[in-house]
Amino acid sequence: MKNYTITVNGQVYVVQVEEGITAAAQGAPVVTIPAAPVFQQAAAPAFQPAAPAPVTPAPAVAPAPAAAPAPAAAPAGAAGSITVESPMPGKILSVEKKVGDSVEAGQTIMILEAMKMENEIVAPEAGTIASINVSVNQSVEAGEVLATLN
Repeated sequence: MKNYTITVNGQVYVVQVEEGITAAAQGAPVVTIPAAPVFQQAAAPAFQPAAPAPVTPAPAVAPAPAAAPAPAAAPAGAAGSITVESPMPGKILSVEKKVGDSVEAGQTIMILEAMKMENEIVAPEAGTIASINVSVNQSVEAGEVLATLN
C-alpha cells in the first residue's frame, strides 16, 4: 500500500493506494478523508529599490494679467460677474449673507446639506454679493448657480 498527498482545488487529501485489485476490493466504496491543510510559505521577494524619477524643470508660468477695476455696485437682483455654483446636489440649509454684503475670499455665503453632511459654500474671491439665487430648504443640483458676486 502506498500513501499519496493530493491537492484538488486548494484542498489537500491524503490517499492510500493498494496495488492490484482483488475481487473483494472491486465492490468496496472509495472513501477520501481531507488531511490537515498543508501550508507552504513563499519566499519573500528580494528588495529592489525603485529607480529615482527623472527630474524635469517646471515650465515657466506667464504672469497673470492685471485685474480689471471693479465695476460700480450693481442694483439688487442683478447678476454679478462671479458665479458661485453648487458643487453637488443637495438642499440649502441656511443663507448667511444677503445682497449687498461684502465678502472676503473663503467666507461662508450659505450652508448646503448633501448626504447628511453640512457643506459651507464660500466666496471664491473677495467682492460684494450681487444676487442670491436660492432660498432656504430649496433643493439644488450640481453646477446650479447659487449666488453671484461683483
